[in-house]
Amino acid sequence: MSSTRTLVSPAVLARPRGRAIYWTVFTGIVLLFALAFLFPVYWMVTGAMKSPDEVARTPPDLLPDRWSTSGWTDAWELMQLPTHLWNTVVQAAGAWLFQLVFCTAAAYALSRLRPAFGNVVLGGILATLMVPAQALVVPKYLVVADLPLIHTSLLNDPLAIWLPAVANAFNLYLLKRFFDQLPRDVLEAAEIDGAGRLRTLWSIVLPMSRPVLGVVSIFALVAVWQDFLWPLMVFSDTDKQPISVALVQLSQNIQLTVLIAAMVIASIPMVALFLVFQRHIIAGIGAGSTKG
Repeated sequence: MSSTRTLVSPAVLARPRGRAIYWTVFTGIVLLFALAFLFPVYWMVTGAMKSPDEVARTPPDLLPDRWSTSGWTDAWELMQLPTHLWNTVVQAAGAWLFQLVFCTAAAYALSRLRPAFGNVVLGGILATLMVPAQALVVPKYLVVADLPLIHTSLLNDPLAIWLPAVANAFNLYLLKRFFDQLPRDVLEAAEIDGAGRLRTLWSIVLPMSRPVLGVVSIFALVAVWQDFLWPLMVFSDTDKQPISVALVQLSQNIQLTVLIAAMVIASIPMVALFLVFQRHIIAGIGAGSTKG
């Protein structure tokens, strides 16, 4: 019988002294990591409730002298956050939907339909991961500014965000690896029952793929939400810019506390999304490593 090695032996944990030392060290390490991750968030939230003089004070104060919410209301109004947040939601939702439809279809085709030269196509797609993202900015911009064949410009249009987002080699590979590990007998049973390729994808594969679809969804939404360079290039119209670009463009004559409050508000949707779907995200991360 094979035994599992651990940092602390069961014999030590069986003694009260060893158990007390173990839990003391464990609790201390967890608290240190929690402090390291949560303190910047606390500093940002409380900074939005301080006066500009308090934010610039040296040494800094852990708590505001006088709690104020004026920074939040000023950020909401002066920086036009409702408009830019809505722009970001539209751009992120469109990119998410396009990726979910086209990346899933491509991954399913490469995994289950076995097209001719499928491995060559997959290799070419994965090779794009070796190219720095900055090297693709200029070619993408030239394509978006004058779309081939139809010769139209997508600048200041959400399609300029949606269409390039579809070409996500990492998400496509993640989906394909998951589809490769689906139980073969389930798919064969569906084929015997007369289900076609599309029916199998819709009724069998997609319901079984909820964990990995959740992970891909998070990756797609976060990538658009935090992107700065590409939206800055394709959206010259201020009223159509997402929140990541607007925070920089409108921060020239804004007080620091107002800017901090705007950054807190901009981060709330992604934090809330993670807290709501954290179980699906964690399950999806481990799903790809499990053989079906």
